[in-house]
Amino acid sequence: MASAAEQLAANINFSALAKADELKKRLWFTLGALVVYRLLTFIPLPGINTEVFLGKFTSSGAGEGIFGMFNMFAGGAIERMAIGALNIMPYISASIIVQLLTSVMPTLEALKKEGESGRKIINQYTRYLTVVLAVFQSWGIAVGLQNAGGDVVFNPGVMFMLSTVITLTGGTLFIMWLGEQITSRGIGNGTSLIIMCGIVANLPNAISQLMNLGWTQGRTGAVLGIMAMAAAIVIFVVFMERSQRRIPIQYPKQQVGNRVMQGGSSFLPLKLNMSGVIPPIFASSLLMLPATFSSFSVGAQLGETEGFAGWISMLTIYLAHGRPAYVVLYMSLIIFFTFFYTAVVFNPKETADNLKKHGAFIQGIRPGEKTADFIDHVLSRLTVVGAAYLCAVCLLPEFMIASISGMPFYLGGTSLLIVVSVTMDTVAQVQGYLVQNQYEGLIKKTKLRGARR
Repeated sequence: MASAAEQLAANINFSALAKADELKKRLWFTLGALVVYRLLTFIPLPGINTEVFLGKFTSSGAGEGIFGMFNMFAGGAIERMAIGALNIMPYISASIIVQLLTSVMPTLEALKKEGESGRKIINQYTRYLTVVLAVFQSWGIAVGLQNAGGDVVFNPGVMFMLSTVITLTGGTLFIMWLGEQITSRGIGNGTSLIIMCGIVANLPNAISQLMNLGWTQGRTGAVLGIMAMAAAIVIFVVFMERSQRRIPIQYPKQQVGNRVMQGGSSFLPLKLNMSGVIPPIFASSLLMLPATFSSFSVGAQLGETEGFAGWISMLTIYLAHGRPAYVVLYMSLIIFFTFFYTAVVFNPKETADNLKKHGAFIQGIRPGEKTADFIDHVLSRLTVVGAAYLCAVCLLPEFMIASISGMPFYLGGTSLLIVVSVTMDTVAQVQGYLVQNQYEGLIKKTKLRGARR
């Protein structure tokens, strides 16, 4: 039997949005923050000849492989060499490192157990590490731009490098701050919404490129196949993201004073993919580390084939879409982060303790440690399926894209997974605020009626 909250959520329609003033403020704030973010991806770095750089970026094929994915997540800021070129990726990389350290360092683990106060300290450490990574990456880009040649930089020198480091680092920190503001003052999921915004903003251009591929090059069959694949991925992602295993929970009878409270039944929902879009985003972020090193020699990466630049160029070639090294690394990282992040967001032992505290139990399973083992066993099996699902969605379309030259990255499995999943989470957040608004309205009416009496 559905709970009262579920019944209320099922009856909600978006006409109630007109009465939800708080939700409308949050939506407008989120929209404004995303518009500001998009502006950052169009403002070029000072001292850069953007036309020359774009010509080198396109003609050298740097927009393919891992640089193409980096450019996709940055909303096209890489090819424009904008002040938001680093996007939010240094913050994501810092989050990965801090979360991994939390699992192995007792000090950070103790902070995590302190609750909200400990979480604030860990977040502060993540911000400090973001600054370090952003400075490192921006300095590499500055060095690479100076070595690019072809009048990419108007006035090379110390001042150009210093201004580039300050501008790119400041852009990353401002985008990070925007994401945090969207999470706290907007509708949530600030980091994911920023990444999705960059992907969605370039979808019209990707569709136009796809249509051009079909009409001018006579690949209508391939284009129709890509469109059918994209539609199938969207349907499959929606189905899998809504899939869950419901573990039945029993509540015994309880006596409160002279009253006997009847026992009941409920369920513990375990999502098939509890980690959401975090594994593909984290995996992509780590795969972009070679791009960070290659940024130390962007000019060589755009054409030279000897020395360190030649080694980096070869590495970026091996990490192109569809290459065996790319497939193996990407799949391994997705599987790892699926299990890792699931363990971070859901603790079977804590859940079992909460059930025992409230007198609830799983039928046929002894409360306490046995319940925790059972939940952990079920969750592990679900996570295996979830990891396989993420790998299939993110990797299988990449083979098709890699086999078709000129195919845009924006129609790949990773981008579609992020867009669909974040959209579903955002709609769920909006529905949650609508439910809260309806409950608050009911409470106010009840108080008013009570006052009249």
